Amino acid sequence: MIDEHRTGSGAAWWALALLTATYTFSFIDRQIINLLVDPIRTDLSLSDSQVSFLQGLAFVLPYVILSIPLGRIVDRANRIRVLVIGILVWTVSCVTCGLAKNFWQLGVARMGVGAGEASVTPASWSLLADYFSEEKRALPVSIFLMGPYLGAGLSLILGAEVVGWASGLGSIELPLVGVLAPWQLTFILVSIPGLCMVLLLPLLRDPPRMERLSNDATSMTWREIAGYVWPRRGVFGAYLLGAPFIVLVLYALQAWVPSLLIRVHDLEIVEAGRYYGVIALMAGSAGVLSGPVMSRWLARRGYGSRAPLLTSISSTLLLIPVLISAGLATSLPSALVLIAGASYLVTFPLALFATGLQNASPNEMRGLMAGCYVLSTNLIGLALGPASVALANDFIFADAKAVGASLSLVGAIFLPLAVLLMWRGLLAIKRDESLA
Repeated sequence: MIDEHRTGSGAAWWALALLTATYTFSFIDRQIINLLVDPIRTDLSLSDSQVSFLQGLAFVLPYVILSIPLGRIVDRANRIRVLVIGILVWTVSCVTCGLAKNFWQLGVARMGVGAGEASVTPASWSLLADYFSEEKRALPVSIFLMGPYLGAGLSLILGAEVVGWASGLGSIELPLVGVLAPWQLTFILVSIPGLCMVLLLPLLRDPPRMERLSNDATSMTWREIAGYVWPRRGVFGAYLLGAPFIVLVLYALQAWVPSLLIRVHDLEIVEAGRYYGVIALMAGSAGVLSGPVMSRWLARRGYGSRAPLLTSISSTLLLIPVLISAGLATSLPSALVLIAGASYLVTFPLALFATGLQNASPNEMRGLMAGCYVLSTNLIGLALGPASVALANDFIFADAKAVGASLSLVGAIFLPLAVLLMWRGLLAIKRDESLA
């Protein structure tokens, strides 16, 4: 068993590697459906709005409903065990997605994926805060937060290869299961890495909890939590209210760019997966690492605790014209360049939100605050991101090939709102600093 917990030790970095791999695999299982939209829609006779429900609400409802209860459990129980149970739930559910024969079966299976994955963020954030001290935490958290972009990219790159291989096989028949289409086989195959993490994570021990408000082992009561958060509402509000609308645009991109490349730019599924997979992998990972670098640069120039939000506001203001142009681009090369730019800019703030919440929270409520972050970003971001594009496509443009215009419209509406909310949070931080 690995039981060394000192910051910077081999055990800490090994834990980071396993947690990042877990986060990455969770996003592969979560996002693989985005590559399979058209075959699922054809085989199950679904509309874009029904597909968007499977991409968004079916996953996000259990994900957000369980985020705060699981956050409280993480603050009290063995975090490794919570994580392992969550992985088992989502991998079994992902296999079930591959066995689904109609809309409702696939919807219930997607709910199971969401329920299992709800454990990942609260448990992992809390563990990383105890493996790495505050002054050394930014880099590990940034590496961990590469997981979604590694997962989104790999789900498209490897998923495209799996789809190509499965399509070459055609429909196959398995005992007790029946005939499986290529998209169903893809769901089953991508669930395998999650089972590997079930075997590896128990090699870690749950580290001692550090940076507590008190030395006893009890968690904070709800009244104590409110008493801690309310005087610091400017800081917590900045992180919990600024993120959701940026995440909304992120999920809209991840959900609909493959369909944009297929419907508007006439790529095959495998080609679209390869192109966007590389973009999501490289641009998304670069963005999540670049945000903290820019924030530290601003902090050294006197902006202090305001630097993270200033960085987030600046990157979002740049994102607005880039995203609108990406959706309206008429040639494939220009679309790919602009999509890469949008994928880079939309990921800038995410590590800053995560690190800021960890640093602002005592150990007794880190799992809860991570759950609140999951709740706010996903209730708005994941629930509305894919759906907003689909609704615009179905009811405003009424054209399957207008998916680019729908993406542009979503960006034009929600990104300015994100800037406004972050600016209000920035003013709150400045006001709190003046009273300190």
